[in-house]
Amino acid sequence: MHVNINESDFRTRFHQMERGEQFSYEGLTALYEYLEELEEGCDTKIELDVIALCCGYAEYDNLKQFKDDYGREFSDIDKRFKYSIEDRTTLIKIEGTERFIIEQF
Repeated sequence: MHVNINESDFRTRFHQMERGEQFSYEGLTALYEYLEELEEGCDTKIELDVIALCCGYAEYDNLKQFKDDYGREFSDIDKRFKYSIEDRTTLIKIEGTERFIIEQF
């Protein structure tokens, strides 16, 4: 049995699990949209597990903050550079900002 949720429901579930501050407002939007696209692309339903998403994904304010956690060898976000984040993991850009979400590795 599956229940379809919209973005507002998605956001509410994070707050109900006391994880509402894990991602920014825009970050939750980007993560929701990514998961929706993933469902459509894989033609399979994804079970919403807020704790697993919080453990599996992290939001960064900028590349410097990411490098502090993962190392200086990453030259940029985009694949056009030698050591990009996209070459290593899933990258979800947050529109209109420097912030982004990665699948942690």
